[in-house]
Amino acid sequence: MLVSTPTIVVGVDGSTASLAAVDWAIHRANLIGARVHIMCMYAMASYSAAALDGGYAGIDAEALEKGAQSVVDAAVERATSLVGADTRVTISSSIEPGDPASILVEMSAEVDLIVVGSASGGGFMSRLLGTVSSSLPANADCPVVVVPEHKSGKAFTPIDKIVVGVDSSSNTSAALKAAIAETELWGAALTAVSAVPIPSVGGVMGWVPNTGNHDAVIAEIKNGLNTAVDSALGDHDLPVARHVLDGSPASLLIEFSTAVDLVVVGTRGGGGFADIFLGSTSQTVISHSTCPVMVVPRGRDERSGESYAWERR
Repeated sequence: MLVSTPTIVVGVDGSTASLAAVDWAIHRANLIGARVHIMCMYAMASYSAAALDGGYAGIDAEALEKGAQSVVDAAVERATSLVGADTRVTISSSIEPGDPASILVEMSAEVDLIVVGSASGGGFMSRLLGTVSSSLPANADCPVVVVPEHKSGKAFTPIDKIVVGVDSSSNTSAALKAAIAETELWGAALTAVSAVPIPSVGGVMGWVPNTGNHDAVIAEIKNGLNTAVDSALGDHDLPVARHVLDGSPASLLIEFSTAVDLVVVGTRGGGGFADIFLGSTSQTVISHSTCPVMVVPRGRDERSGESYAWERR
């Protein structure tokens, strides 16, 4: 059966980071009346004997399935306790045999958002960002939010401050529009930031002229930033702080993550903020951000608003 309710999928494995992902997804669902579908994927190639809480010696497929089900059950119980008074919020769950990244990438074409825990928390994303590199964030058709383990300071939700990385790639518009939508949803403050890489200013940012004149470079990047933000805003009456700063895109966003509640970046780009997810530093921001990171794909076709309804196993 097909439904029109927005659907958020959460990948869990029982780790602290994946439980933080459940919390984040439920808090967002409470704002829009979404369905939250909680999943645990299991496969002999993906899980070691200690991968699921409790650990299994001589683990087999049946034990993996039982372990995955117990992880999902605990996550569902946690999610249910967090659902607010909005009766539009529903929770469903399933366990799926197979590779986590492949399953979620395939599912991303049918859902609105995927939320997972970060690799730094030792959880679900550690498997996704291992042998399959950045398969999920780089190849998903819907935005992916990666939530780190919360260790100190302000809670990740509600979201009060958002920063979005902007460059000249074709995905800047998608990332900006997603950041604007999240800003309006949460009633947050939005900052757009572009980077002037040091020492070379010509090889990373697509609109940076090949010149040693730092002031000219700053002016050119600032013009590109303003153009991109104004285009993405359209008719939205939303103040957006705009900054052009010296440094690498990844380093700047990681620094901003200590002071904001959500970092938004694009993927499949042609350089700068978007390209960090395709090069040698592909997991830098996700791995080191201290707040959740939303990775927004480019060029997703407009959907009819339909999504699949999963049955509880």
